[in-house]
Amino acid sequence: MKRLVLVAVLCAAVVAPAAHATNECRGLMVCVPVAGPWVLTSSAEQVQYDLTCPKNYIVAGLDAELSVRGIDIGFVGALGAPVNPGITTKRDAVFLGRLVRGRSGGASFRPHIGCVPASGGGQRVPTAYRAFPPIEAVDRQVKEVAASRDRVVTARCPAGERLTSASHAIGFYGNAPPTAARAGGIRVTQRVRNGIVALVIRSHVPAVVQVNLLCSKR
Repeated sequence: MKRLVLVAVLCAAVVAPAAHATNECRGLMVCVPVAGPWVLTSSAEQVQYDLTCPKNYIVAGLDAELSVRGIDIGFVGALGAPVNPGITTKRDAVFLGRLVRGRSGGASFRPHIGCVPASGGGQRVPTAYRAFPPIEAVDRQVKEVAASRDRVVTARCPAGERLTSASHAIGFYGNAPPTAARAGGIRVTQRVRNGIVALVIRSHVPAVVQVNLLCSKR
Protein backbone atom coordinates (compact mmCIF):
# COMPACT_ATOMS: atom_id res chain seq x y z
CA MET A 1 0.00 0.00 0.00
CA LYS A 2 2.73 2.46 -0.98
CA ARG A 3 1.53 5.90 -1.99
CA LEU A 4 2.42 9.59 -2.08
CA VAL A 5 0.02 11.76 -0.14
CA LEU A 6 -2.34 14.10 -1.96
CA VAL A 7 -5.48 15.34 -0.22
CA ALA A 8 -8.59 15.86 -2.34
CA VAL A 9 -12.07 16.96 -1.30
CA LEU A 10 -15.01 14.60 -1.56
CA CYS A 11 -17.85 16.79 -2.76
CA ALA A 12 -20.40 14.00 -3.09
CA ALA A 13 -20.72 13.25 0.61
CA VAL A 14 -24.28 13.01 1.86
CA VAL A 15 -25.64 13.47 5.35
CA ALA A 16 -27.23 10.40 6.97
CA PRO A 17 -29.93 9.34 7.12
CA ALA A 18 -30.00 9.67 3.34
CA ALA A 19 -33.08 9.31 1.19
CA HIS A 20 -31.01 8.32 -1.83
CA ALA A 21 -28.21 5.91 -2.63
CA THR A 22 -24.56 6.88 -2.56
CA ASN A 23 -22.79 7.60 -5.84
CA GLU A 24 -19.51 5.68 -5.72
CA CYS A 25 -20.52 3.66 -8.82
CA ARG A 26 -22.17 6.48 -10.75
CA GLY A 27 -21.11 6.50 -14.40
CA LEU A 28 -19.17 3.24 -14.16
CA MET A 29 -20.31 0.43 -16.46
CA VAL A 30 -18.83 -2.34 -14.26
CA CYS A 31 -18.60 -1.53 -10.58
CA VAL A 32 -18.51 -3.35 -7.24
CA PRO A 33 -19.61 -1.08 -4.36
CA VAL A 34 -17.84 -1.49 -1.02
CA ALA A 35 -19.09 0.21 2.16
CA GLY A 36 -17.00 0.68 5.26
CA PRO A 37 -18.07 1.12 8.89
CA TRP A 38 -19.14 4.37 10.54
CA VAL A 39 -15.82 5.92 11.57
CA LEU A 40 -15.78 8.16 14.64
CA THR A 41 -14.25 11.61 14.15
CA SER A 42 -13.62 14.65 16.33
CA SER A 43 -12.19 18.15 16.21
CA ALA A 44 -9.05 17.08 18.07
CA GLU A 45 -7.30 15.44 15.12
CA GLN A 46 -7.86 14.09 11.63
CA VAL A 47 -8.82 10.42 11.49
CA GLN A 48 -7.71 8.07 8.69
CA TYR A 49 -9.53 4.96 7.50
CA ASP A 50 -8.35 2.60 4.75
CA LEU A 51 -11.01 0.84 2.63
CA THR A 52 -9.97 -1.88 0.15
CA CYS A 53 -11.43 -3.25 -3.08
CA PRO A 54 -11.67 -6.99 -3.79
CA LYS A 55 -8.61 -8.66 -5.34
CA ASN A 56 -7.89 -7.57 -8.94
CA TYR A 57 -10.06 -4.45 -8.59
CA ILE A 58 -9.06 -0.80 -8.17
CA VAL A 59 -10.87 2.24 -6.78
CA ALA A 60 -12.70 4.23 -9.46
CA GLY A 61 -15.32 6.10 -7.42
CA LEU A 62 -15.68 7.45 -3.90
CA ASP A 63 -18.48 8.75 -1.74
CA ALA A 64 -19.31 9.05 1.95
CA GLU A 65 -22.21 9.43 4.33
CA LEU A 66 -21.94 11.89 7.22
CA SER A 67 -23.84 11.67 10.49
CA VAL A 68 -23.54 15.49 10.83
CA ARG A 69 -22.84 18.22 8.29
CA GLY A 70 -19.75 19.62 10.03
CA ILE A 71 -17.32 16.88 8.93
CA ASP A 72 -14.59 17.78 6.43
CA ILE A 73 -13.68 14.70 4.40
CA GLY A 74 -11.18 13.85 1.69
CA PHE A 75 -8.91 11.01 0.62
CA VAL A 76 -5.26 10.17 -0.02
CA GLY A 77 -4.21 9.92 -3.66
CA ALA A 78 -0.98 9.59 -5.63
CA LEU A 79 0.58 12.16 -7.95
CA GLY A 80 0.41 11.46 -11.67
CA ALA A 81 -1.36 12.37 -14.89
CA PRO A 82 -4.06 12.01 -15.89
CA VAL A 83 -5.99 11.79 -12.62
CA ASN A 84 -7.43 8.31 -13.08
CA PRO A 85 -7.96 4.93 -11.42
CA GLY A 86 -4.68 3.03 -11.53
CA ILE A 87 -2.74 6.32 -11.20
CA THR A 88 -4.42 8.43 -8.54
CA THR A 89 -5.97 5.43 -6.81
CA LYS A 90 -4.97 1.80 -6.49
CA ARG A 91 -6.74 -1.10 -4.79
CA ASP A 92 -7.47 0.85 -1.59
CA ALA A 93 -8.46 4.39 -0.63
CA VAL A 94 -7.53 6.15 2.59
CA PHE A 95 -10.31 8.47 3.75
CA LEU A 96 -9.47 11.50 5.89
CA GLY A 97 -12.10 12.97 8.21
CA ARG A 98 -12.22 15.73 10.79
CA LEU A 99 -15.05 17.45 12.63
CA VAL A 100 -14.75 21.17 11.87
CA ARG A 101 -18.12 22.39 13.11
CA GLY A 102 -20.38 21.33 15.96
CA ARG A 103 -19.96 18.92 18.84
CA SER A 104 -18.66 15.39 18.44
CA GLY A 105 -21.19 13.28 20.37
CA GLY A 106 -20.59 10.29 18.08
CA ALA A 107 -20.03 12.32 14.89
CA SER A 108 -18.97 9.85 12.19
CA PHE A 109 -18.61 9.22 8.48
CA ARG A 110 -19.16 6.07 6.45
CA PRO A 111 -16.76 5.66 3.50
CA HIS A 112 -17.84 4.11 0.20
CA ILE A 113 -15.72 3.07 -2.78
CA GLY A 114 -16.69 1.88 -6.26
CA CYS A 115 -14.31 -0.79 -7.58
CA VAL A 116 -13.61 -1.64 -11.23
CA PRO A 117 -11.44 -4.37 -12.77
CA ALA A 118 -7.75 -3.42 -12.65
CA SER A 119 -6.19 -2.47 -15.97
CA GLY A 120 -2.89 -0.93 -14.91
CA GLY A 121 -1.86 2.68 -14.52
CA GLY A 122 0.07 5.32 -16.36
CA GLN A 123 3.70 6.26 -16.07
CA ARG A 124 4.83 9.10 -13.89
CA VAL A 125 7.29 11.63 -15.27
CA PRO A 126 9.33 14.56 -13.88
CA THR A 127 7.38 17.81 -13.69
CA ALA A 128 10.39 20.12 -14.29
CA TYR A 129 13.78 20.00 -16.01
CA ARG A 130 16.37 18.20 -13.85
CA ALA A 131 13.85 17.91 -11.03
CA PHE A 132 13.22 14.63 -9.26
CA PRO A 133 9.94 12.92 -10.16
CA PRO A 134 7.49 12.11 -7.35
CA ILE A 135 8.24 8.80 -5.65
CA GLU A 136 6.29 6.61 -3.29
CA ALA A 137 8.18 7.76 -0.23
CA VAL A 138 6.10 5.99 2.40
CA ASP A 139 4.65 2.53 2.89
CA ARG A 140 1.26 2.43 4.61
CA GLN A 141 0.71 -0.58 6.85
CA VAL A 142 -2.89 -1.20 7.98
CA LYS A 143 -4.16 -3.55 10.67
CA GLU A 144 -7.82 -3.87 11.71
CA VAL A 145 -9.17 -5.84 14.66
CA ALA A 146 -12.53 -6.51 16.29
CA ALA A 147 -12.98 -4.67 19.58
CA SER A 148 -15.91 -5.99 21.60
CA ARG A 149 -13.78 -6.48 24.70
CA ASP A 150 -10.68 -5.10 26.40
CA ARG A 151 -7.46 -5.95 24.56
CA VAL A 152 -4.05 -4.65 23.53
CA VAL A 153 -3.06 -4.56 19.85
CA THR A 154 0.47 -3.92 18.60
CA ALA A 155 1.82 -3.14 15.14
CA ARG A 156 5.18 -2.20 13.67
CA CYS A 157 6.80 -1.43 10.32
CA PRO A 158 8.41 -4.20 8.24
CA ALA A 159 12.09 -4.98 8.68
CA GLY A 160 14.28 -2.34 7.04
CA GLU A 161 11.69 0.43 7.45
CA ARG A 162 11.16 3.00 10.20
CA LEU A 163 7.95 4.43 11.62
CA THR A 164 7.25 8.04 10.61
CA SER A 165 3.72 8.41 11.99
CA ALA A 166 0.84 6.36 13.36
CA SER A 167 -2.89 6.89 13.82
CA HIS A 168 -5.97 4.82 14.58
CA ALA A 169 -9.69 4.87 13.78
CA ILE A 170 -12.77 3.45 15.52
CA GLY A 171 -15.61 2.13 13.35
CA PHE A 172 -19.10 0.67 13.73
CA TYR A 173 -20.65 -1.46 10.98
CA GLY A 174 -24.32 -0.93 10.21
CA ASN A 175 -26.66 1.14 8.08
CA ALA A 176 -27.12 3.85 10.71
CA PRO A 177 -24.40 5.89 12.43
CA PRO A 178 -23.65 5.05 16.07
CA THR A 179 -25.45 6.88 18.84
CA ALA A 180 -23.48 9.00 21.26
CA ALA A 181 -23.94 6.32 23.93
CA ARG A 182 -22.61 3.58 21.66
CA ALA A 183 -19.69 5.73 20.53
CA GLY A 184 -18.86 6.36 24.17
CA GLY A 185 -18.69 2.62 24.86
CA ILE A 186 -15.14 2.31 23.53
CA ARG A 187 -11.91 4.10 24.41
CA VAL A 188 -8.58 3.61 22.65
CA THR A 189 -5.22 4.86 23.89
CA GLN A 190 -2.28 4.89 21.48
CA ARG A 191 1.33 4.56 22.60
CA VAL A 192 4.54 4.42 20.56
CA ARG A 193 7.82 3.06 21.90
CA ASN A 194 10.90 1.89 20.01
CA GLY A 195 8.98 1.83 16.73
CA ILE A 196 6.18 -0.34 18.12
CA VAL A 197 2.65 1.07 18.18
CA ALA A 198 0.44 -0.25 20.97
CA LEU A 199 -3.32 0.35 21.17
CA VAL A 200 -4.91 -0.19 24.57
CA ILE A 201 -8.59 -0.85 23.84
CA ARG A 202 -11.31 -0.59 26.49
CA SER A 203 -14.63 -1.63 24.97
CA HIS A 204 -18.00 -3.10 25.88
CA VAL A 205 -19.64 -2.54 22.47
CA PRO A 206 -19.06 -4.28 19.10
CA ALA A 207 -16.69 -2.15 17.03
CA VAL A 208 -13.59 -2.31 14.87
CA VAL A 209 -10.30 -0.52 15.43
CA GLN A 210 -7.92 0.16 12.58
CA VAL A 211 -4.30 1.25 13.04
CA ASN A 212 -2.48 3.03 10.21
CA LEU A 213 1.32 3.15 10.13
CA LEU A 214 3.33 5.27 7.73
CA CYS A 215 6.75 3.68 7.24
CA SER A 216 9.79 4.84 5.27
CA LYS A 217 12.97 3.15 4.12
CA ARG A 218 15.93 3.49 6.44
